[in-house]
Amino acid sequence: MIKHYPCRTFCCLLVMLCSMSVGYGQETHHKILKKVPVPYPQALKDKGIQGDVRLKVFIKQDGSVKNTELLGGNPILAESAQKSVSQWKFSPGNSETTEEVLVHFDPAAK
Repeated sequence: MIKHYPCRTFCCLLVMLCSMSVGYGQETHHKILKKVPVPYPQALKDKGIQGDVRLKVFIKQDGSVKNTELLGGNPILAESAQKSVSQWKFSPGNSETTEEVLVHFDPAAK
């Protein structure tokens, strides 16, 4: 007759899951080394159009930007944000990664 010990089974599964997550818990945050200023389109600034643009930035292993994707925010400000962020330089990493970047447009800011 085989005895079943639910507590042992649970503990074994818990240990296995914890050890698996260690390999996937890599730091993905890259430091920004070169930040090209994002120009505020004068016509939009004059009209008081403001807002945030959220971008997903695809970063190559060498730290250069491969591509950007609009995640949310004001679409008429997105082109200006994407054009500038595409020129940013991040710290190099072990592989290609993604970062989320928030660009804020405020007509009152200098």
